[in-house]
Amino acid sequence: MYLDTEACVRAVSSRDARFDGWFYTAVKTTGIYCRPSCPATTPKARNMVFYPSAAAAQSGGFRACKRCRPDTSPGSPEWNVRADLVARAMRLIADGVVDREGVAGLARQLGYSVRQIERQVRRELGAGPLALARAQRAQTARVLVETSDLPMADIAFAAGFGSIRAFNDTVREVFSTTPREMRSRATHSKTTEPAVGADSWHHLRLRLPFRRPFLPDNVFGHLAATAVPGVEEWRDGAYRRTLRLPHGPGVVALAPQADHVAASLWLTDLRDLMVATSRCRWMLDLDADPEAVDTALSADERLAPLVAGAPGRRVPRSADSDEMAIRIVLGQQVSTKAARTHGARLVAALGDPLAAPVGGLTHLFPTSDQVRGTPPEHLAMPASRQRTVVALAGALADGEIDLTLGSDWEMSRSTLLALPGIGPWSVESIAMRALGDPDAFPSSDLGIRAGAARIGIADQQPTILAEAAAWRPWRAYAAQHLWATTDHEINHLPKG
Repeated sequence: MYLDTEACVRAVSSRDARFDGWFYTAVKTTGIYCRPSCPATTPKARNMVFYPSAAAAQSGGFRACKRCRPDTSPGSPEWNVRADLVARAMRLIADGVVDREGVAGLARQLGYSVRQIERQVRRELGAGPLALARAQRAQTARVLVETSDLPMADIAFAAGFGSIRAFNDTVREVFSTTPREMRSRATHSKTTEPAVGADSWHHLRLRLPFRRPFLPDNVFGHLAATAVPGVEEWRDGAYRRTLRLPHGPGVVALAPQADHVAASLWLTDLRDLMVATSRCRWMLDLDADPEAVDTALSADERLAPLVAGAPGRRVPRSADSDEMAIRIVLGQQVSTKAARTHGARLVAALGDPLAAPVGGLTHLFPTSDQVRGTPPEHLAMPASRQRTVVALAGALADGEIDLTLGSDWEMSRSTLLALPGIGPWSVESIAMRALGDPDAFPSSDLGIRAGAARIGIADQQPTILAEAAAWRPWRAYAAQHLWATTDHEINHLPKG
């Protein structure tokens, strides 16, 4: 974490937005904490205190700045890069595990004791899991207060507070204002309008921040080109898909803008707001540190021109890791179009239908438990691959393979590779798009091989792997640049 005092002071003095989310600046004379890029007058260095998380600043007695809104800054890129215990814990906390299952549930998923989790998270973040979850609840409450006309009692429940009093006290403590005062100051439009044909759903519009530069082409291009009909679509300049959330189904529409991604969320249960937002950020890789990635990859003179021509590429991921793993196996050795057809057939046969269609979205992608019981006629592919799909789904449903946000990446690789019909290409593709490993690299992929050849690397597996070692730990991002040397539709922002 960026807690070197001199480096932090320089970042604050220059209002460097690259460090937003890396650390937080608290000012002893005002009792306020800010993001490094806060436009307010720079405080004297002796009055600054630096914290590794918003929760730690709040635990230290500081309240959030009303001008720079530090609780809305991009998340720390560390948690999506690292594979250690604290990073795995942070990914699960962001996905709402502590709110749903408590710290005991978090520890159970990670395979450690509550005491070990508490100690390690507190040592690095300056606050324990409960405080971190509380900070997230406060941010969820703020979003609902400012973007909806819901009654405060409903917001308190949706944000995960046990009582109206706890909700009011937390908002007052964190933001130095009351929920009603916060609502009265909100200037952007509020809406709870329902999605088309889904009168019981809540509709919310959010702005998802990111670190610049951000190149949306390959992220949205990939998601749109591989979209499974019924579950995903590109419509009116936005990628839309259904979401299977802890308390019910949801639908999201994501549209790239100059300084944020515009998100429209339709939720059947507002308690899922934080989880849905977190999964959208994960899917678009919005918490990445593009300058660190691009600087590292540019050290290779063969990659440097590609990076310079398209800075800020992200790695497209999935909102559901089990779904992505199954789809990758469905797409083994077939075209993008054929993979979509296989997925659509599975969705139509097994997916849970929405109460009413939302545009072209009609179903949730089937769960791994539903897929493992699929009859052969729903899998129009060679018998060997049918067996692989069913075996993978069964292993996921039984918990033999863990692809959750808290999984151990190398253990997941080993258990996947042990399944018949799953080879290195599938394992690395799953590691890239489901697990989010920034160093995943499916070196045998035809697009990567073609891209490697275009920059002067011989099309031989040992050679490609040897040359790609210089790109670690960012080989998943290097893969995006290699794929982009072709004219495939996954590399272009869709039209319309």
